[in-house]
Amino acid sequence: MNMSDNELTDDYDLQTRAVRSGIHRSQFNEHSEALYLTSSFVFDNAAQAAARFSNVEPGNIYSRFTNPTVTGLQERLAALEGAPACVATASGMSAILAMAMSLLKSGDHVACSSGVFGTTVQLFGNILAKFGVVTTFVDGSDPSEWEKAMRPETRLLFIETPSNPVTEVFDIAALAAIAKRHGAQLAVDNCFCSPALQKPLALGADIVIHSATKFLDGQGRVMGGAVLGTREIGEAVTGFLRTAGPTLSAFNAWVIMKGLETLSIRMDAQSKSALEIAQCLERHPGVERVLYPGLESHPQHALAMRQQRSGGAIVSFEVKGGREAAWRVIDSTRLISITANLGDTKTTITHPSTTTHGRIGEEARARAGIRDGLLRVAVGLESVRDITGDLERGLCR
Repeated sequence: MNMSDNELTDDYDLQTRAVRSGIHRSQFNEHSEALYLTSSFVFDNAAQAAARFSNVEPGNIYSRFTNPTVTGLQERLAALEGAPACVATASGMSAILAMAMSLLKSGDHVACSSGVFGTTVQLFGNILAKFGVVTTFVDGSDPSEWEKAMRPETRLLFIETPSNPVTEVFDIAALAAIAKRHGAQLAVDNCFCSPALQKPLALGADIVIHSATKFLDGQGRVMGGAVLGTREIGEAVTGFLRTAGPTLSAFNAWVIMKGLETLSIRMDAQSKSALEIAQCLERHPGVERVLYPGLESHPQHALAMRQQRSGGAIVSFEVKGGREAAWRVIDSTRLISITANLGDTKTTITHPSTTTHGRIGEEARARAGIRDGLLRVAVGLESVRDITGDLERGLCR
């Protein structure tokens, strides 16, 4: 008799766990994951209802915080990241919000990279500030700069690695050690790499954040997010979700579960293409610089190759001629999608300083290295020849 798919042990490879983990078959013994589209669940009697609501008896209650399909996704993603607990949320930003509201209080201090996603800057710098959480934005990846930012009330260090959009790479183990010395926790947004390429918890991080909208789904179909960490962190975040309700729908969870089945295959293929495209752009006379961790010219190339399995699928590059030249490249494309999303099978392109990071202000963009000539390309599964040809059309004018 086969072992239950949700009992896979860690000695199975990541690709196997991506396909088999988190399956809970119903009485119909379906092969594919079941989709439970229901708002609530029926109890056998009043005593069982009371036991469920008081957490005396495990089981499903209401899909805002308990649903078998969402549970399956959480178990699968936890298996891939090597996390004791995973809590799925409605989006990547709601995952960061849920983490912050669960673990921080008024008077606490956060050290956050200045090079994170523009909306993340807004969340820490503006929204959480209204509730008395103070954030220091740290410029650069040098651990000594982070050490200087620590305060007695520091409770959280937050990074993206590689960062969005300049692909700055942070030493996870070094920052985890700093956090531990100061009684804080390190949270890593693993959006650009996914567990197929990087395992932050294995390097010492306490929390992993995902925008499942990106590579985890992989086909631009639905939105979702996740917070992964210890069981205590999972319980705290679940408590926030149960009350506040930024919940992942069962349908979106089901779609993301199916996306995880091809995660490793997609990431390998997209990373391979991204390296070829980055090398091609680096040779182009119209390009000022290319920012891709897989290139030896990248400032943190050696570090990236130690803690990542490859350079990933995001290539950022700066064209000569500033915003006018950058927009010309975008407007000359015929194949690549002009959209701010990433992680899709279809290659996308955006101009960060006027889209994803347009709200954070010119000074903040300058600190983060986001110049007017910078473009971010999220490489999909089209042929390298066709992608580079589409980019070169605007570069050759």
